[in-house]
Order: sequence, then C-alpha cells, then structure tokens
Amino acid sequence: MTNPSRIKQLRLVVEAADYDEALTFYRDVLGMPELAAFAEGGDDRVAILDAGRATLELASPAHKEAIDRVETDGLVGARLRVAFEVEDTAAVTDEAAATGAELLAPPVETPWRSLNSRLRAPASLEITFFQELEDPEQRAVRPGFATDDDRP
Repeated sequence: MTNPSRIKQLRLVVEAADYDEALTFYRDVLGMPELAAFAEGGDDRVAILDAGRATLELASPAHKEAIDRVETDGLVGARLRVAFEVEDTAAVTDEAAATGAELLAPPVETPWRSLNSRLRAPASLEITFFQELEDPEQRAVRPGFATDDDRP
C-alpha cells in the first residue's frame, strides 16, 4: 500500500529567453490557461499556466533510450523532456510546428499504445505530445505493464 502524497502540485519552472514567444506558444497555441502572472517591472515577468494533471515520470537510462528509439527512430533526446497528453496528437503537432516548434519526429504509435510526437518548443524545451489509444484497464492486463508495487 502506498502512502498518500504530501505533494500538492508539480510546477516546472522554465527560463525563457524569449518570454513573449514562449508565453504565446504555451498559453495561446497549446491553450494552457494563465492562472497567475507577476511582474516586478522591466523584463521581470512570470506566468503560471495550467497544464492539467501533473505526473513525474522517472525513467532508467535504458528505458529513456527505448522511448527515444520508438518516438524518434533513435534520435537521442534531451535528458529532461515535457510530455503533454492531448486529444489529437496529429492536429496539435501540426499546429505547434506551424507556430514556432521544431518537429523532431512526427506522430508514431508506440508499443504501449499511445500516439506520440516529439518537438523542440520555445524556451528550448523538448516536448512530446501523446494521445492514449487505450484506457488504463486495458493496458494493465497486457504483459510488461506491471507497477513496481506489483513486482516481488
């Protein structure tokens, strides 16, 4: 049995050299609502955007290589990557690429039954868009999808 989480929120803080470009991309293009914004004057600005539910995905080096192999046909990805679950990976990927993100790999169906694409987005973030193609109950009964809690 797991202990209840003491963490209330995961907030990823990203320094954006071109703040306006990054804000436009994440808030306006990806549609992440602005929850708060603060400024001390001049170039001192910050916006807190709602990214929906947050999780922290910890991957061993071998698994990170496997993800890179599947999503990008072997292109070595950044050590840190932000993944956004979306309803339509192809449409969001096309829009993101048309508005400032560099397409690294087009949508591909993964062995874990999601449709993933990889881009380099404003603020130098490597991002994945993913669309789940099956529900958690379907995934849970397939081989290789046990949790660490299920392992001996």
